Amino acid sequence: MKRFFILFFSSCFLISSPQAGQISDQPLNILLIVADDMNDYGFFKSHPQVISPNLDAFRERSISFPNTYCPAPACSPSRTAFLSGVSPHRSGKYYNGSVVWSTPLMTQQETIFEYMQRVGYDTYGKGKLFHAPIPKERLKENFTGSTGKAGFGPFPDEAHRNFGSDSRFIGLQAFEEEQFPDVVNAQAITELLQTEHEKPFFIMYGLWRPHAPYTCPQQFYDLYEHIEVVLPKGYKEDDLENVATLARAYVEAGDQKQFDQIAANTTQWKEYLKGYFASYSFADDNIGKVLKALDESAYKDNTVVIITSDNGFHMGEKNRFNKNSLWELSAITPMAIYYPNGEGGSICNQAVNLQDIYPTLVDLCGEGVQPSATIDGQSILPLLEDPTKKRVEPSITYFGQDWVAVRSEQYRYIHYPNGFEELYDHFADQWEWQNLAGEVEYREICERHKALIPEERVPEVAGRWTTKMKKITKDFMDNL
Repeated sequence: MKRFFILFFSSCFLISSPQAGQISDQPLNILLIVADDMNDYGFFKSHPQVISPNLDAFRERSISFPNTYCPAPACSPSRTAFLSGVSPHRSGKYYNGSVVWSTPLMTQQETIFEYMQRVGYDTYGKGKLFHAPIPKERLKENFTGSTGKAGFGPFPDEAHRNFGSDSRFIGLQAFEEEQFPDVVNAQAITELLQTEHEKPFFIMYGLWRPHAPYTCPQQFYDLYEHIEVVLPKGYKEDDLENVATLARAYVEAGDQKQFDQIAANTTQWKEYLKGYFASYSFADDNIGKVLKALDESAYKDNTVVIITSDNGFHMGEKNRFNKNSLWELSAITPMAIYYPNGEGGSICNQAVNLQDIYPTLVDLCGEGVQPSATIDGQSILPLLEDPTKKRVEPSITYFGQDWVAVRSEQYRYIHYPNGFEELYDHFADQWEWQNLAGEVEYREICERHKALIPEERVPEVAGRWTTKMKKITKDFMDNL
């Protein structure tokens, strides 16, 4: 018998295992699709102009989780956490630029791929996977086949780096489709789906888009050529006046210069948005190719598909064009799951986390076999079976040992070093414009969310971002 499971970061398909409820006489396969820096602009239309027809169609037959968040608001720590099962508060991997896979804890940790192999799956990965310096021999142990073409390129030449920066990541330029790893990897997965498999499989497709540089084939720029782009709904000129003073100091120390360059005039800002939108549509197109290949394969009826992103991204909100913060648009990782036993087109508004994927797969595919070491997160299988069900567990995002956000269905609570706080009511304030942490009537809500933060949190593993964050915090505290 064959079993397949497909996961997508940015959108998802999910199919239950015999343990969760037999849907056919075949076991499940898994396809995991993970986009990069994909916020909810197109996925859940928080910006109405993003064109993403494949994600739209996928959501119509899937269960959507609009309140899904990352373990850490950057590529490497987020992927390290949900693919290993180890939360940043246990590994110390809070930022890009630090290495943890050689630590005693992570050396012994069974990754999601290793676990799936142990319970009888072949595992394949194409594109952006761990995005961390994992030992080569360990990487080979995680995948049955090769890991496919990688890289953010092609990069814009100097003439197309047109947003006040010489960074190769800041620019727009069209290239032919075959020059993009996302296209090559989508073709490789199509071939995998056309192949007869003796074992059930777990495939991860890691896209490099819509991450910058916002280079893509010309056809995706053309989608927005005659559209008068509107600025993000969540932008508010004086937004930073209401955030915690340490958070404002953080933005001013790092992101403010880039924001000032890109948003120097409205026309330039809108061109930058067009670049992101085009890359978003390019990612949607490649996701669509893989979904089409699945639908045309022998495995379409016994495959669970999950689509999501590794982290979100600000496009001017909070005066920044970046991730790396504890606010909503950095932390959000829009997700939808195709679950054959579920009700297509339904929405679950409970706060969930990417760390919940690993334990969900254990419930779906493990047939009682447990991971060899502790994994963090809570299975969302009960929510797949009943999207109206409530859950107690919050979604927690870390950006340092003492920079922590707790997201419940209604509130985002942020705790900074030395007790600085923010609290936002998402039922009334989608864009987090009104910090309620200083108001007496919200004190109990702050304390309730704060109590959900683990008391034991290991220090940050050394790296360039660790040094940067410690300096920003120290400089701020010294000037109080």
